[in-house]
Amino acid sequence: MRFQFYIFLCLFPWHTLLAQPQPGGPRSGVTVSGYVREAGSREALIGVNIYLPGSAVGTTTNTYGFYSLTLPAQDSVRLAFSFVGYEPLTRVIGLRQNSSLDVQLTPGQALSEVSVVASRTDERVSESAQMSRIDVPVSQIKKIPAFLGEKDVLRVLQLMPGVQKGSEGQTGIYVRGGGPDQNLIILDEATVYNANHLFGFFSVFNGDALKSVELTKGGFPARYGGRLSSVIDLNMKDGNRDKLHGEGGIGLISSRLTLEGPFTKNKKGSFLVSGRRTYLDVVAAPLIRAQSEGETNAGYYFYDFNAKANYEFSPKNKVYLSGYFGRDRFYARDAGEGTDVGIGWGNATGTLRWNHLFNQKLFSNLSLIYSDYEFKISSDERGSSNNLNTSLRYSSGIRDLSAKLDFDYYPSPKHSVRFGTQTIFHRFTPSAVVVQNSLVDQFTQNVEAIDAVESGVYAEDTWRPNDRWRVNGGLRLSLFAQGTANYLRPEPRLSASYQLRPGLSAKASYAIMNQYIHLLSNTGIGLPTDLWVPTTDRIAPQQSSQVAVGIANDFSDNFVLGKGFALTVEGYHKTMRNIINYREGASFLLIDDPTSAERVRWEDNVTAGRGWSYGAEVLLQRKTGRLSGWLGYTLSWTQWQFAELNAGKPFFPRYDRRHDISVVGIYELSKRVTLSGTWVYGTGNALTVPVANYRAFRHQPGLQTLFGSNGAPSSIAPLFDYGTDVSDYGQQKNSFRAEAYHRFDVSIQFHKQKKHHERTWEFSLYNAYNRRNPFFYQLESVSQGQGQLSRTALFRYSVFPVVPSFSYNFKF
Repeated sequence: MRFQFYIFLCLFPWHTLLAQPQPGGPRSGVTVSGYVREAGSREALIGVNIYLPGSAVGTTTNTYGFYSLTLPAQDSVRLAFSFVGYEPLTRVIGLRQNSSLDVQLTPGQALSEVSVVASRTDERVSESAQMSRIDVPVSQIKKIPAFLGEKDVLRVLQLMPGVQKGSEGQTGIYVRGGGPDQNLIILDEATVYNANHLFGFFSVFNGDALKSVELTKGGFPARYGGRLSSVIDLNMKDGNRDKLHGEGGIGLISSRLTLEGPFTKNKKGSFLVSGRRTYLDVVAAPLIRAQSEGETNAGYYFYDFNAKANYEFSPKNKVYLSGYFGRDRFYARDAGEGTDVGIGWGNATGTLRWNHLFNQKLFSNLSLIYSDYEFKISSDERGSSNNLNTSLRYSSGIRDLSAKLDFDYYPSPKHSVRFGTQTIFHRFTPSAVVVQNSLVDQFTQNVEAIDAVESGVYAEDTWRPNDRWRVNGGLRLSLFAQGTANYLRPEPRLSASYQLRPGLSAKASYAIMNQYIHLLSNTGIGLPTDLWVPTTDRIAPQQSSQVAVGIANDFSDNFVLGKGFALTVEGYHKTMRNIINYREGASFLLIDDPTSAERVRWEDNVTAGRGWSYGAEVLLQRKTGRLSGWLGYTLSWTQWQFAELNAGKPFFPRYDRRHDISVVGIYELSKRVTLSGTWVYGTGNALTVPVANYRAFRHQPGLQTLFGSNGAPSSIAPLFDYGTDVSDYGQQKNSFRAEAYHRFDVSIQFHKQKKHHERTWEFSLYNAYNRRNPFFYQLESVSQGQGQLSRTALFRYSVFPVVPSFSYNFKF
């Protein structure tokens, strides 16, 4: 912490000096700056492209819609503003002195809204220094076929190359060989530690409340840190400043409603509130009670609530306050059995941000951030006299309090500099178990909270030395302290592109990442029962180094493909060190023998190892037109190696997939009808399944007395039981490959514009051709007939056949 403070003191005078003019120095140019917003709602637009037509001089707006561009002094200059889904705008402005220019872009070019873009602007993919980054327009997410009518951000990201899908129906994200814990998921700068509803079948993000979604899977800018594999950066809408606006929907399992509008007469502030709740419990509970004759009451539900408010105190000072709160709850009560079981988990986040504009070249943002994730299990069992026989309470969680200060500095059109610092105070509660039993008097395990501090300081620069080169270079210095453990790690970052010819560029990137928190998981699919634990003096931080190279080609006019297509091809190699896994047979839930739990630290149950992943990714996309979409292909290999697992030999983790294909198409049949479809294919998961089952006799310690025919003791022999079932899993971990996964989804939307509102009916089919994709495998005995020995066979079990759904959506 002290070291991080010294670094900040060194940075602060630097940015102060940058903010001051140099007396007597040469005049470098004239600066024009301002904000770009959406016409009508006055929503700040992220990543708008501002440039001089016919030249390579330009910039983009930051997360808050601010831009700054320094140019040589001249009588007038023509500035162009363009953004996908909005009508382009050109302004002529005099440049004899520094000036401000705020503009508003009008939504338009509706057909381009459903395009897939590789950057936030209409800048071509070949012209950006950044690689391995994909932005997903929220408008596009709402047009892609959905599972049970729920439009899901994470499901759309699963359709991108380099992103592996989890099990059937799961929203787990596995990026370039990494696990779900290696993804930094942030909502308005607050970390979301478990992004799953319904045990992973839906994500916690309500698309109606989101403004932007960005996935970075390599070439990480220095401003991001703390995870190895990806950054999923989501921003909520600010709220409509002009008038009250609402939208919502009614689906098969949930409904949602979003309201936004100004809360002051001067329209300097706005708000947004958004809620969503499922009604599975309302539908299922009566059926369960009827089947159990009133003795059983069970149900499940989840809900989300997003809220945001902002106020502009002056042109140089703006404040934003946003938050998210969501919960999942499962309960089951059986009066006949005397049992009462409950499982619940949820996230709560809050972010307070202050934007300050020092001058036309220096922009700052100060954030105070709160994040809390908690998981609880309760179980009570009562005897015939209604006395409490057994009571179990289990909980775990992680809470963060953090402060973050970022600066954007624009010294010239050739440089865009970012620098800043962040400190996070973690509090881990990895386990708290309370068991009361009539046979075992009482057992209590209250693990003390574990506190840790994670800090980082960074600086990066996007440099445009000439018309051909684009470079983003930076350095992040991360610090972690927990107990007696202290780690200080440098993280260099570099991304560059070189334009070989107009429309074609070669790219390369290199990044080192460190991760100071770990997820203990028996399943590897990111369930709420998984536990977050910190780096300690015995468990070192995870670290990865990744190098990627590729090409990007924009087809301005191709006689085969037509206009508007872009192709990116990337190859990568990533190594991971100090990744952890449970030892064979270990578990963090020591319920079978709770009396020993107090003497066992979680570090005793895990082993550290290494991993590596490499492969190639291809993305062919069309940006505009009535027919848009993309084709993605991934070829990859991922292996792990632990000294205490698989006899120390490398093995393929569960979600290693050799081939992964996704095809997405969206067709605007007319203004009133939209067709869309997706087809996905993936090589089967690597699993460990029994290769044989057999019955074995087991020796019981002790002796037994054998009696003769006359009833007198005749001899003493070892004691054996009648045998127990044994499964043989072979010698190689995850040596079995599941069958390939593939499915086709399709949907049709009917739009109707009324006088005061717009309505949309959507009908969709999930797994339209009823593919029986594997969910799990199990060995079972099969009878061969009377008088014959049974045989053992491996059975495949599936979850979802073809699933139809419909929803009704509205806007006003």
